[in-house]
Amino acid sequence: MFSKRLNQTRKERGITAQMMADLLQTGIRNYRKYESGDAKPTLDGLVQIADILDVSTDYLLGKSDIRNPEEL
Repeated sequence: MFSKRLNQTRKERGITAQMMADLLQTGIRNYRKYESGDAKPTLDGLVQIADILDVSTDYLLGKSDIRNPEEL
């Protein structure tokens, strides 16, 4: 669920995979592993991804279908 939502949300926001890797200060190969499901980010990395994409960590993890509860 995480990898699918990460990929989908990133594309909806118009952010390239390279831009995400740069913002996360990691290599493109490592970031691509997040989107393919071959690796998971650290807790700090997950929070940073959620902040960049302006969604909740619960949304990225599939625990909620609400992207950002603060907007409700």
